[in-house]
Amino acid sequence: MATPSRRGLSLTQLIFVGLVIGILVGWAVERFDPSWAPVIRPFSQIFLRLIKMIIAPLIFTSLVAGIAGAGHVRAVGRMGIRALIYFEVVTTLALAIGLFAVNVIQPGVGVNLPPPGPNEYTAKPQSWQEILLHTVPTSVVQAMAENDVLQIVVFAIFFAIALGMIGEKARPIIALCEAITETMFKLTNIVMKYAPVGVGAAIAYTVGHGGLKILINLGLLVATLYGALLLFVLLVLLPVALAFGVPLRRFAQAVKEPAVIAFTTTTSEAALPRAMEKLEEFGIPRRIVSFILPLGYSFNLDGSTLYLSLAAVFVAQAANVELSVGQQVTMLLTLMLTSKGVAGVPRASLVILAGTLASYGLPLEGITLILGVDELMDMARTMINVVGNCLATVIVAKWERAV
Repeated sequence: MATPSRRGLSLTQLIFVGLVIGILVGWAVERFDPSWAPVIRPFSQIFLRLIKMIIAPLIFTSLVAGIAGAGHVRAVGRMGIRALIYFEVVTTLALAIGLFAVNVIQPGVGVNLPPPGPNEYTAKPQSWQEILLHTVPTSVVQAMAENDVLQIVVFAIFFAIALGMIGEKARPIIALCEAITETMFKLTNIVMKYAPVGVGAAIAYTVGHGGLKILINLGLLVATLYGALLLFVLLVLLPVALAFGVPLRRFAQAVKEPAVIAFTTTTSEAALPRAMEKLEEFGIPRRIVSFILPLGYSFNLDGSTLYLSLAAVFVAQAANVELSVGQQVTMLLTLMLTSKGVAGVPRASLVILAGTLASYGLPLEGITLILGVDELMDMARTMINVVGNCLATVIVAKWERAV
């Protein structure tokens, strides 16, 4: 008789196990011998190095494949341009609300992460001329070697536009970028298998170094995200829906099931087929649903972009690094671009966040701490991604007078 297959723990469950073990180890270290804390730290730093090695190729190839390969800029015409304008405005507002919430509540204050070394620290005051010049790389190789996300994005956009201009000859390069992107996604999955060890070691080091009060900060971070997402719904999505005359009760009924699927699975893709079906039942023409909704999955991740701005400043607060208003605005612009590159990919926001932190010389140890409660935050931000894209599809349909 065949033995039934046994399913092991999921990655999320393993991360929680690593988190609990790390807390216990950290508590024991702090209580009995704090000098052991630095011995644990290298095991979390290995995880951070693995993440850093993925950043440049993933962001570059995914942006090139997304812009040049899918033909988003050329093939959409008037409807696509309207959709892209809407996406950029709404995601920028999401980022701004994330920055506002994290600066008001300051959930990272008191964590006391080890600050970056003197050679890593790059978050220093810059004039607007320096900021402007820094966006354009003098060498894309140098930008990739230093994981300078903004410069990689700028080069990738120009490169993708150039590919789009040469037509059929560009197909092999686009296919190569798509293949590399898929490979980097698989590599990300491989790296994430080490995440439970990395998270456990990071929380053990932090608790051993600073005590159990870190758990209060993580709880406050989760509460800040949920509050900021609620603020985003009330201040952005609701007024937009009212302005365009969207019937709120009917819309809520239509998106309820896809939103629940997204919340429980933490995967936007799982909700996509049902969302398309429900929007067609709502009265949106199939030609609009089949184009705008998938486009939104690449360019309109409201919940994820809000989370990224909040998480980045949380790490800065945890490391006692003061970011000026100008630096936070520049970070907002960087995240606005980079969050478009790896849409819908599990743990993709982790890679984007790592690249942004590296660009500002912030310690990546903050990521491993956040990862311990990431599942709780991922549920909410994924649901908002789906709801936001469903609303965007309805808005574009009304803009086009198709409903």
